Amino acid sequence: MFIGLAGDAPRSPPCRISLADRTRIQVGRGESRSVGDDTITLADTRMSSRHMRLSRVGTEWVVEDLDSKNGTWINGQRTTRHVLADGEAIIVGHTALVFRAAGGELPDVVARPAKVHDGLATYSAALEVQLARLASAARSLAPIEINGETGTGKELAARAVHALSGRPGRFVAINCGAVPASLLEGELFGHRRGAYTGANEDRVGLIRSADSGTLFLDEIVELPATSQAALLRVLQEGEVMPIGGDKPDKVDLRIVTSTHRTLDAEVAVERFRPDLRARLLGVQITMPPLRDRIEDLCMLVATLLDRVGARPDLTFSADAVMALYAHRWPLNIRELEHALITALAVAGDRIELEHLPATLQESLAAKAMPASDAELRDVLVAALARHAGNVSAVARELGKDRTQIRRWMRRFGMSPEE
Repeated sequence: MFIGLAGDAPRSPPCRISLADRTRIQVGRGESRSVGDDTITLADTRMSSRHMRLSRVGTEWVVEDLDSKNGTWINGQRTTRHVLADGEAIIVGHTALVFRAAGGELPDVVARPAKVHDGLATYSAALEVQLARLASAARSLAPIEINGETGTGKELAARAVHALSGRPGRFVAINCGAVPASLLEGELFGHRRGAYTGANEDRVGLIRSADSGTLFLDEIVELPATSQAALLRVLQEGEVMPIGGDKPDKVDLRIVTSTHRTLDAEVAVERFRPDLRARLLGVQITMPPLRDRIEDLCMLVATLLDRVGARPDLTFSADAVMALYAHRWPLNIRELEHALITALAVAGDRIELEHLPATLQESLAAKAMPASDAELRDVLVAALARHAGNVSAVARELGKDRTQIRRWMRRFGMSPEE
């Protein structure tokens, strides 16, 4: 179990709580955050003193709300009892608690004491294994292939490889899919003056710029066939021939590649050279998507808030915290950073649900809305009762427009006064 993002103190460090020797934990409001043998207290003003209980039932963990004032929320819905699934977030007050079925035998810890490199720390057991492999491989001469979806931090991992390798040269990165094919070879291999129209001076190229260092080829599957052949020569002979040159230059470099597709699959459909694939074959590192390391969301939010210069007293509403954990983050950390920048552009000292991008609001609304009319009516009645008929407050809670709330009320024959 992890104490994750606290909306009223979003820069608070995450905390891991072992469930191995515990069978029942009561969670409630206290003067400060503390973890005991059978209690967790959080300095969260929206929580009740006895807010909820976690109980081990057989091999499962069950959440029970203890008649709290503001409720216990899972998957965007208020719940009284719920059997937890791996990776689910429980929202109590402004605070998220993330349940992990695995790793429960690990000791309680407030902050991870070590990290592989700047920006590469994690509470995720799966990512920790990958980072340990990366650190070990960085000190070898083996090629390294970093796989993962867009926005998962592949370039950050490649920079860590270079830093840990101790190589004296530069770290040079190029996105093979972002440079037009007609310009890519000149960017990579350089050219001699007069090699073609517009080549008014010698150009070293990125490969020679990375001499004695590390060359990171992002999205290498996008490399054109002619460039694949030239790169193969670089790897086989340790030399690079500039465009228009008559003599190759020696280079000593470490190659790190990344892709969001599978190189072996590209070889199978003849879009990637098998001999080049063989040269690049080495240690494979996989950066998991953010949705699979949701326990790191708290740490990432704090890091990104500092990076974008957010005010130190910034807070998040409970709905905003809920939306951050409800979203699937298809574009991963890059999308999280964009979401925070978007929110900060329109928020004051508090980020509300309405300040977050529409995709996050829609994710929360989709999870919050029950499938049947009977369930929807019950949710609506309960929300109206909690907010004393305040339609605007109900709309904010359910992540819907006030017009939609009134439309549902008419459908079920309700009025705010009732």
